[in-house]
Formats: sequence, structure tokens, C-alpha cells
Amino acid sequence: LHMGKTMKEDLTVVAKYIKQLYPPEFNVFSIYAELYHNYFSSQAKKNAESHLEDKDIYLLLSWVHNFYPKEMRKDHALAMELDKVKLGSLLPSSLSKELEKKYLDSEEVTVKNLLSRCLDKEIQRWKEDKEPEKLNGHFQSELLGIFVIQSIYSGQKRAEDISKAVGEELSHRLLKELPAFLRSYRDAFEDFKEKSKKHRYYKPILIANINNCWNFR
Repeated sequence: LHMGKTMKEDLTVVAKYIKQLYPPEFNVFSIYAELYHNYFSSQAKKNAESHLEDKDIYLLLSWVHNFYPKEMRKDHALAMELDKVKLGSLLPSSLSKELEKKYLDSEEVTVKNLLSRCLDKEIQRWKEDKEPEKLNGHFQSELLGIFVIQSIYSGQKRAEDISKAVGEELSHRLLKELPAFLRSYRDAFEDFKEKSKKHRYYKPILIANINNCWNFR
């Protein structure tokens, strides 16, 4: 953030006040822009090659795909000048792809684990002597029907905020996880139906799970 702010502010000063003090052939703005970019890029590369936590990978990818090319370099005071310089990306393509793969792998596992824990909690609820919750007057599982969908949607949205391509790749992966989760859910529900017919709230629990189907569709 400090580097980005410094680069943006300094280049704005160069564009507005310093550039015109030199002959055009000196390409003063281009020289400043390339020096700042090269330093910024070297620091990003250094960070990318170190051990990063998942949240740091996400932040670095956000800089590479979003903050740097779209917000910083498209600033109204700089866009016209920077378009002439062709600075390129903050990270080499190979390193960026490597980080994207780490992020996607991690996010896929995170969502998969969330779904698994959610189903475990739901199964535990079926065993309790409690009536299911009602939403808009109908038995339904907020935990299962809503939390699962939100977990998948949130994962997709975070990925799309990095780039469209990363968002599409994660969506493709999660759409493979969802059927696997639904199969586990179905098997657990069938088991409950067979073994828990004497449960005090057997019928409301059946209704709640049937109502969940609309959300999942």
C-alpha cells in the first residue's frame, strides 16, 4: 500500500509539473514510471517467492490483477501517460500462475471443509430432540440450505474479485464439489429416514430437508 501510494503520488507530480521542464526527447515520465515499476515489481516478486499465508496470496494477486493495473494505473491523472509506457504486469506470468494455483487449491479445500462441517452439524441436529427452524412459516434448515449456498457463492465472488479467469476456474472446481456434497447429504438423509422413524420430530425434519431442495436447485 505504501509503495502504491508513493508511486501514484510521485508520478502525478512528474506528469503535472516535472515533465514539461525537460525536452520531450528525454522521456522523463517514462523513465520515472519504469524505475518505480521495476522496483515495485521486484518487491512483489520477492514476496511471491517467499512463504505466504493464504490471505497474503489473495492480497498479492489482487494487486497484480486489480489494484495495480485497474485502480492505480487507470487513475485519471496518469492513465494517458502510462498507456504510452507499457509497463507490463507486476509479476512474471509463470509466477502469477503459480500463485493462482496455490490460491485455487487452498480455496477449494476451504470450501470443501466448510461443506463437510456444515453437513456434520446438520446430522447432529437431526439427532437432537428439537423441532427444525421455520423460515417464512415453513420448516427449513437455515444452516444447510443457506450456509452451503453462501459458502460457495462467497468463494466464487472472492475469486472473481481477483480476475474473471480465476473466478471461472474456481467456479468450475466448486461445481464438482457441490454434487459430491449433495450425494453425502442424500446418503445421510436416507440413513436418517430408515433409522429414525420413532424420532419425535421425524416428519418436520423430513419436510425441512425436502424444502431445502428448492434452495439447492
